[in-house]
Amino acid sequence: MAHEKNHDYHILPPSIWPLTAALGAFIMLFGMVLWMPKQGGGPWMFLIGLAMVVYVMYAWWSDVVVESHTGDHTPVVRIGLRYGFIMFIMSEVMFFAAWFWSFFKHAMYPMNPDGTSPMVDGVWPPVGIETFDPWHLPLINTLILLCSGMAATWAHHALVHENNRQDMKWGLILAVALGAVFTVFQVYEYSHAAFGFSGNIYGANFFMATGFHGFHVLIGTIFLLVCLLRLNRGHFTPERHVGFEAAAWYWHFVDVVWLFLFAAVYIWGG
Repeated sequence: MAHEKNHDYHILPPSIWPLTAALGAFIMLFGMVLWMPKQGGGPWMFLIGLAMVVYVMYAWWSDVVVESHTGDHTPVVRIGLRYGFIMFIMSEVMFFAAWFWSFFKHAMYPMNPDGTSPMVDGVWPPVGIETFDPWHLPLINTLILLCSGMAATWAHHALVHENNRQDMKWGLILAVALGAVFTVFQVYEYSHAAFGFSGNIYGANFFMATGFHGFHVLIGTIFLLVCLLRLNRGHFTPERHVGFEAAAWYWHFVDVVWLFLFAAVYIWGG
């Protein structure tokens, strides 16, 4: 009785995953550093580190799922998980704010070709850059992503307010499918770009901002797909669904970032 738990907090047992994650991230980063100057072994070291990180993500989150089913995720713990994910999304907001800052700064104060000082009466985009028409494929992608967000909201409403697992299933299927279509269209758009990543600040900003967003769309699609697989295994209830709630929050964050990209980079910046 001396060791009986009389509080709502989850005391974590010793785990190998934090150390393994740090080791995998270090190997991946070191491999990238060797890869850049084309040193021997760089790509393989990067792939080994990436495999370690992916495995740790799977194993660690699997442990979290098991903890939720064994009763460790009390209401207090679930609040902490939600706060933690909100802080993660805030860090992502600041990450994208850096790319918007760079884009607006160079748009309002274009640099000389040598990058020394702002040009007087400079132009943006730089001379010779043929931008995308925002009212064709970018607009279609915007509608696709918004519809995917609505499907995720439908799935959330079906679970929380109606406990309708069938509607939740179809909402997740539709959200995942539209997310995949968005990614395919984004790759198609990149393949038809009239400018490259290097050689001009517009291309660098464009591909970094939209490329990282595309990476987040891919991660969010996988996130929702995992929720769909968990749903098929009987997980989630109207009272206990923190994992799916986090996925829905992440997906709506991706939607909002794209709206800002569409308005700032495609319309205003074009």
